[in-house]
Amino acid sequence: MLVFRQLFDPQSSTYTYLLGDRPSGIAVLIDPVFEQVRRDAALIGELGLTLFATLETHVHADHVTGAWLLKRRTGSKIMLSAASGAEGGDRYLTQDDVVAFGGRRLFVRATPGHTNGCLTYVLDDRSMAFTGDCLLIRGAGRTDFQEGDSAAMYRSIHEQIFTLPDDCLLYPAHDYRGLTVTSVAEERRFNPRIGGEIGIGDFTGYMKNLGLSHPKLIDVAVPANLRCGRPENQAAGVPAANALADPAWAPLRYSFAGVWEIDPHGLEEHQGEVQILDVREASEFSGPLGHIKDAALIPLGELAGRAGELSRDRPIVAVCRAGGRSAQATVILQKAGLTRVANLAGGMLRWRAQGLTVSGGAG
Repeated sequence: MLVFRQLFDPQSSTYTYLLGDRPSGIAVLIDPVFEQVRRDAALIGELGLTLFATLETHVHADHVTGAWLLKRRTGSKIMLSAASGAEGGDRYLTQDDVVAFGGRRLFVRATPGHTNGCLTYVLDDRSMAFTGDCLLIRGAGRTDFQEGDSAAMYRSIHEQIFTLPDDCLLYPAHDYRGLTVTSVAEERRFNPRIGGEIGIGDFTGYMKNLGLSHPKLIDVAVPANLRCGRPENQAAGVPAANALADPAWAPLRYSFAGVWEIDPHGLEEHQGEVQILDVREASEFSGPLGHIKDAALIPLGELAGRAGELSRDRPIVAVCRAGGRSAQATVILQKAGLTRVANLAGGMLRWRAQGLTVSGGAG
């Protein structure tokens, strides 16, 4: 069984793709984004997968890759094109190379044109392919900078992508209209830049007259990506090496839902150092489940208007019955400017199940 997830970075409109082999638990991540590393690592952990490698479709000009940071966090290998000119990779890929992850494989096809080092990754059963910035949904990657060559792109698309089965699903590195997937048959027929009977002369003429402005982060992203995302000299706009450092005030876990969580024993160990905020109703606070000693009661419906009652000097752990309302409480607190907040995973139900001390409640 293949585990497949399509993830999105709204800042750069970049798609990141997670592919995992369920029997072995081994996964790869295509085109990770630096600022989304925490999200991606959380998803991989929640799905019970181990990240084997990050794969780049090319050296990006609109965002910094998360490859280096993921390697530092998980020990994953960095793989990208031998023609990329990048340093810091663990494996440099060329035409017809194979990347194995568990019992599944990705076949490498060189598809230069947007850059010299563009690659397309084709799944072993040829049911899907990841085309980077070579072929987009009803479009194609620009060729007016960074080694761009529209004639090379035309050949790449026709020889390496359009030769795949008609029903092969194509997943690009970007889309700016919210489109998510296409197919070989669709693009061969309907792509206005390169489909139908469009010849190489038509295509190169089209590409020369796009009139697009350069990516805003090109002067930052390209040098950083030529180091596989490793920060250096901290130029303006380059993410800092510690930009995604985990909070140090308690042992927290970041969930794919975007919430910092603490387990009951972690909270017990740091109970005297934090503010415990119970967001249940008053009847629940004094009801059968009881409450945690010294917890402050502010029902969730009142929290937005009463957040100012909480101290900014100590972190806050939100608590409810099962962890749902308290997760929303962390969002409300962050909007109020309280950044050191976490949710008690499992709420009072899990706290009591683990035999921890309760004030009030049933015996």
